[in-house]
Amino acid sequence: MPTVTPRAPAQSSRPGARTQTAKHAASFVLDASILAALLAASSAPTPLYPHYQHAWDLSALTITVVFSAYSLTLLLALLITGALSDHLGRRPVLVGALLLEATSMVLLASADGAGALITARILQGAATGAATSAAGAALLDLQDPLRPGRSALTNSIAPVAGMAAGVLASTVLVRFAPAPTVTVYVLLAVLFAAQAIAVTFTAETARAHAGALRSLRPHLAVPSSARSALLAVGTAVVAVWALGGFYSSLGPALVHLVAPGASQAAGGMVFFVLTAAATLTVWTLRCTAPRAAAGGSLAVIASAALSLLGMHGSGLPAVYGGAALAGVAFGAVSQGALRMTLASLDEQDRAATLAAYYVLSYLSMSLPAIAAGAATQHYGLNTAAHAYAVTAALLAVAGLAALAMSRRTAAHSAHNDLP
Repeated sequence: MPTVTPRAPAQSSRPGARTQTAKHAASFVLDASILAALLAASSAPTPLYPHYQHAWDLSALTITVVFSAYSLTLLLALLITGALSDHLGRRPVLVGALLLEATSMVLLASADGAGALITARILQGAATGAATSAAGAALLDLQDPLRPGRSALTNSIAPVAGMAAGVLASTVLVRFAPAPTVTVYVLLAVLFAAQAIAVTFTAETARAHAGALRSLRPHLAVPSSARSALLAVGTAVVAVWALGGFYSSLGPALVHLVAPGASQAAGGMVFFVLTAAATLTVWTLRCTAPRAAAGGSLAVIASAALSLLGMHGSGLPAVYGGAALAGVAFGAVSQGALRMTLASLDEQDRAATLAAYYVLSYLSMSLPAIAAGAATQHYGLNTAAHAYAVTAALLAVAGLAALAMSRRTAAHSAHNDLP
């Protein structure tokens, strides 16, 4: 099946060509905003976790279960619906998922206990899983031949920018809004409903074809052209997403462990520091690939060291510094991984490959976070944070080794191919 590719902008002075280019640009912006909004909604509860803990007497384990209910459901949705938009088209999948996301926001706004939070987060995870691969694949469909790499860059930067915006908006609302546990979710529900309406007016970018029901069988489908790249960066991806899961779920608690008198806003801002640093890193390293992933692995080690220093007397500056370095690592590895993995993919492989990448990512984010919550409940946050930092650093070392081995293999193959 031929790749669906838009016309290059400014190639013709005809009104019809200019109109088509403008429509492609508008669709690209809309798809990027959907990715950003989905991830903003995923991080919005982070500054609210201390409030939920205090109001409903929740344990650290319960908080990580609330967090991971979203991630694990998202994984299941990716496994089931990851390739659905390759068969039905991007538009119907996005509209349905966005309406489901809006419903989950309404449920979060009305939650009155841990059970309601978990239910809402499960629904949110299902919606996000269905929408993420469809929106990401739509961005690849709209790749401009004159701007190669823009779609992969957007797939990297929109999620982390969205997470930064979500946690910042939620933190501000916690400080100033009269009903912080309601306002942020109501605003997001309105946004998702508006995006669903907007998607109905866009042109379809993928040709529907048979096999939709068969594609719903849970599976991971990584084409051979992307498999070796994903294996090379896989360990580094695990390390950075595990760090993201820790700071997203237990970051506020870590701030209050190091500085018991810190405000609730200070706890929420630690994850904003991570996501803001990740966004800046993705933009700065937008033209690199393997080197970015290797540099990100090194940043994981430095982040773990700073976090440990923060718990041994260096205080909040070290904790926030560790979060910033974790963001640098997250951005560098994510950028390198996506650029390496998505290179030269055909249209029919895009959504499925993105789904496989996100399955690895969110599994790495959720399971270690649950383990950290359980360890916190049994051994205390101080011990759990120490173990988490050391494990992340060891994973980063393994990631560096895998990347080095991949480069040696590629160099050896290139040498053997010489005439």
